[in-house]
Amino acid sequence: MGPYFNILILLFVLFLGNIDWGDCQERPTKEEIISAFSGKVPQEWGEGVTGVRTKLDTDQRVIALTYDACGGPKGNGYDARLINFLTSEAIPVTLFISGRWIDANRKIFHELTRNPLFEIENHGLNHKPCSVNGRSVHGVKGPSSVADLIIEIEQNALKIQSLTHCKPRYYRPGTAYCDEIGVEVANALGYEVVSFSVLGDAGAAYSKGQVQEALLNASPASIILMHMNHPESGTADGMIKAVPDLKKHGFKFVKLSEYPLR
Repeated sequence: MGPYFNILILLFVLFLGNIDWGDCQERPTKEEIISAFSGKVPQEWGEGVTGVRTKLDTDQRVIALTYDACGGPKGNGYDARLINFLTSEAIPVTLFISGRWIDANRKIFHELTRNPLFEIENHGLNHKPCSVNGRSVHGVKGPSSVADLIIEIEQNALKIQSLTHCKPRYYRPGTAYCDEIGVEVANALGYEVVSFSVLGDAGAAYSKGQVQEALLNASPASIILMHMNHPESGTADGMIKAVPDLKKHGFKFVKLSEYPLR
């Protein structure tokens, strides 16, 4: 056959080896998911129900800082001081961003997506809890059906994908509340549902000192939940105070995607 044929065979084998065959497995269709889960009655409701990820699966001294951008009339703000600090300190973080925040902050969103320190993840189209029967928390009503939940999750994922050319891998519901059926629906769509192990700013309600204390009490492998849409809060100041001490104690900051979750 000659040397050129052997080279072609080698190139073909290398090509096959580079394919991620896990991506070739077909996901169930929207109709199949609705058929599979409609009529199931949830038994759990909360921030850490069955199937939700709350920690990094590692024994290393690492922390994942995650920041929500919730959107809405009182949640469309942008904490530029916080983001500038993270950038100046080269701290990698994961941002969970809702569709309504994106719509209100399109230019800022594009700036965030161009920063390699930040990975952009799904916080729902309209920042609703992950419910399949209309359950509410903190005055926010969740989707009332499996079909409505699919819209809440998937439409925001597609919005992010259309703007970043990268589909999210993780989903954190608005309010972080879920029922276990909703988590299974999100998993069927291809997303891991992520909550938290440390409440870093209590919905941007903590003072600077409370944020600092929450961060300094974090254990290795923690996922810390804070907010980037409330510049009036104590989040940025608390972060700025806590980071030097965390580094001094040997902590490293990582994105969620750098480790398996549990």
